[in-house]
Amino acid sequence: MKTEVVDTSETRKEIKIEIGADEVRAEFDRVAEEYARAVNVPGFRKGHAPVAVVRTRYKKDIQGDVLKRLVPEAVERAITESGLEVIGQPDVHLDNEGLEKFGQEAISLHAHVEVMPEVTLGEYRGLEAARRTRPVDEEAVERVIENLREASASLQPVEDRPSQEGDTVTADIQGRYVEPPSDEDINVADVDVVLGGEGVLPAFNENLTGVRADEVKTFTIEYPADFNAEGLAGKTIEYTATVSAVRRKEVPELDDEWVKSLGEDGVETVERLRERVRENLSRSAEHESEHRLRDEVLGRLVEQHRFEVPETIVSYQANQILQSMFRDMIARGLDPRREEINWEAMRDVVRERAGDDVRGSLLLERVAEAENIEVSDEEVEAEIQVMAEGSRQSVEQVRAALTKQGGERSIADRLRNRKALDFLVQNANVREEEWRDEGFEISNESLEFRVSNFGLRGNSRRPSPRRREVFREKFRRG
Repeated sequence: MKTEVVDTSETRKEIKIEIGADEVRAEFDRVAEEYARAVNVPGFRKGHAPVAVVRTRYKKDIQGDVLKRLVPEAVERAITESGLEVIGQPDVHLDNEGLEKFGQEAISLHAHVEVMPEVTLGEYRGLEAARRTRPVDEEAVERVIENLREASASLQPVEDRPSQEGDTVTADIQGRYVEPPSDEDINVADVDVVLGGEGVLPAFNENLTGVRADEVKTFTIEYPADFNAEGLAGKTIEYTATVSAVRRKEVPELDDEWVKSLGEDGVETVERLRERVRENLSRSAEHESEHRLRDEVLGRLVEQHRFEVPETIVSYQANQILQSMFRDMIARGLDPRREEINWEAMRDVVRERAGDDVRGSLLLERVAEAENIEVSDEEVEAEIQVMAEGSRQSVEQVRAALTKQGGERSIADRLRNRKALDFLVQNANVREEEWRDEGFEISNESLEFRVSNFGLRGNSRRPSPRRREVFREKFRRG
């Protein structure tokens, strides 16, 4: 067998392979004999037909089996002999125009394969970056406190007046399809409708305003053809709402009594609550600043090292990012399939980010090698402990799952890359600058810094669970 490797690009190679005629003929003879022992040929007992007859009768089938045996084996052998570390499956093509002279001439084929690029590490010390810390002002503190009061609000029955804007009307709702008619009616019990609330249809606001408990209200809604709810678009439905309760929201007074009810250790006065909120926001801002700094340092490294990355890995990483976006939207109560998002255009944007994620991961590996950065067994164990705590599983359960998936090695790689990024930040030229918003978010409602996890398996830009736990909600109600 003859082979030749042709460089197509940094990450794509073409392997030209020629399987000699003698090897093809020998394999053809072996397969033909196997057929002769197994097939039924009219006029002969099974397994006793002459091989020459079998060759003629089953020529195409035998050729197909020969190719199925020889080609994968030849490609695998060629890859091994070339020393290439191939990613994904080879793309194989036969070069022979026909198979009329099968066994009389060599079989020529070529395989396109993807490989990891050779990454030459340039200058990585002294990268320029800026540290910007979000200022925590009194407005932000008060906003958090107002959110806490809203979370502590209660619904109180309204008996001295009919419902009005801002009230919550609870009703059993039945819907009958008028146009087009349908056999299946809508029946929903104990629906809470906040009059004037976000997402409430005007028809519900209008018809459930001015009602009292035990009142029955009937009204009809004609849904437009482009209405964004399955089963309702373009339909006319007659609703009957049987009101069971009308309630108003009461927000607690901002006083020491309410603060004590939060049950936060060491926080019993309004002033102490403000101090605690300010402390938490400040810690969140510091974490955000550190994350942005690390992201910028790695971005500078990637900017200085532009190289081609394998399409297979970029596609995988892009899919991971899109799946993260889907999960995040679902967690926020949004339907990714119904939102007005051009997912094809989004995929193009994501692919650019995915390529840089891959480059960043490869570069961090090279930095770790250059600086002899290693990860101890104790550090891996500590990370597994954090994963167990974050997933509410035992350490043994997490370790068993990781062992099955080969994940302990992945943890070590991730920790090694994280330590490499620590080194880059420690040796960067960091200047202090004023804050400017660039799309990062601190949720005042949860006092938790939110980041997107778009890292490749070894990408240390993903924040550790231990760091995320520092910013958990301190005033969450049950």
